[in-house]
Amino acid sequence: MTVQLHQASLADEEAVSAIGSALRWLATRTNGKPLRFLRHAIEDPTSGSAVALGILAKPSASLSAAAPETRALAVWGLIVEEVGKVGSGYDSRRRNALRAAFRLPPPPGSDTAWKATLEDRFKQLLALPGVFGDPPPTTTAPMHKAWKRAIDRLAFSVEQQLVLLELDGRGWQDRVAIGKTAAKEGSRVRSGGWLDRIPCRRPPSQGAQPVFMERMLVRVVMRRKTAVSRITERVVTACEDGVEGYDVHALTGWTGDLADIPVIAIWNCRLITVPGVCPGDPVLARLRFREKLRRGQWYGFVSEATDDRLDQAREWINVDVDHHGVAAGETDRNGEPVAGLTIQISFDEECLPEACWWYAEQTDHERLRRPPAGDPHLLAIEDGFVQHTFVEPCHPREEYGIVFRWPQL
Repeated sequence: MTVQLHQASLADEEAVSAIGSALRWLATRTNGKPLRFLRHAIEDPTSGSAVALGILAKPSASLSAAAPETRALAVWGLIVEEVGKVGSGYDSRRRNALRAAFRLPPPPGSDTAWKATLEDRFKQLLALPGVFGDPPPTTTAPMHKAWKRAIDRLAFSVEQQLVLLELDGRGWQDRVAIGKTAAKEGSRVRSGGWLDRIPCRRPPSQGAQPVFMERMLVRVVMRRKTAVSRITERVVTACEDGVEGYDVHALTGWTGDLADIPVIAIWNCRLITVPGVCPGDPVLARLRFREKLRRGQWYGFVSEATDDRLDQAREWINVDVDHHGVAAGETDRNGEPVAGLTIQISFDEECLPEACWWYAEQTDHERLRRPPAGDPHLLAIEDGFVQHTFVEPCHPREEYGIVFRWPQL
C-alpha cells in the first residue's frame, strides 16, 4: 500500500511538472493567442503544438463528438478559471503576472492590447498602481518572481481539476462557457479613454450600479405561462475602483414582491443578502465577485432567477437598466450574440403565445400594444424559441424586453 501511494505521488508530481512546462510554453508564444495553439494541438496531433500541449489537450477528448474548437475552449476555460483562483484579489502580484502571461483582458493602463513577448507584457504591468511596489519598480524583476511562483501554483491546480474531470467529464461543459466568455472579452478591442466614450449618452441615476454591460445574455425557460428559469450571463466593465458585486432582480412581468423569488449564483460569484439602507427597505440579493474590480476591468459572471408558481401568467420579460448602460448589440456570423443585450425565450410546447414583439424605452401601457403586421418589432416564434438582440445601446434608467400575447380562451 505504501509503495502504491508513493508511486501515485510521483505520478502526480510528474503530471504537475509536465503541465507546468505546457503552460510555460503556451504563455511564451509571440505569434498568437493561447486559444489558437490549443486548437491547433487538438486539430493536428502531430504538430509541435500537440507535442507541447498534449497533456492539456488530450483530456478534453472526453467531450464526446465535440469539435476541436469546443475542446480548445474547454481547456482554455479551465486555465482562465484557475488563474482567477491564484492570489487573494485583483491586486495580487501572482494573479496579475498570470493574466499578463496568458493575455487575459483588459491590459493595464491605457493600452488596448497585450504585447507580443512575455517580457513586454510584464513591462505593461508597470502601469498597475501599487501592485508591484510604490513607487513602481524600474525593472520587471518583481513580475518574473511572481510569475515563477504563480505558474507552479497554477500547474498544481490545473492538474487537480484534470483528475476530477477524468472522473466526471460533465464539468467540461462549464469550462466551455468560461472559455467562450473569455474569448469574446479578448476579441473586443477598446480605444484609449474608452470608458469616457461609452455610447450611452444619458447619465445614470444617482446610486446606479457602477458597471457598464459589455454583454448581457438573458435565457428564459417558460413552463405554461410562467418563467420558471431566467439565466443571465453578464460581462461588465467596472466604472470605478473597488466594485465588488452586482445587485440582481427577477423582473418577469410579475408585479408582486420579488423577495421570495430565489436567485442562484452559477459562476464566478457568490450570493449574499444586503439589507436596505432605511428601515422597511427590501433585502437585496447581491452577487459578490471573487475580487474587487478596478476601473476599466472586465468581469464575467452568471446567475439564475427561478419561479415555480405555475399559476402566474407572465406578459413580458423585462430588463431594467439600473447601471451605466449596455453596449450596442452584435452577433457573429452564426447569429450568436457577442455584445450588447440579447434575450432568448424557450416556450412550453403545449403553451405557445400567439405573438411576440420587442420593446425599448416604453411604459407598461405602451409595450402591451401589439404592433401591426409587418412591423419590425414583431418576432418570429420558431419551434417554440424567440430571440432578439438589441442593436442600439441600452440607456440608463430605461427598460427593454420582449412581450408575449397569449391566445384568448
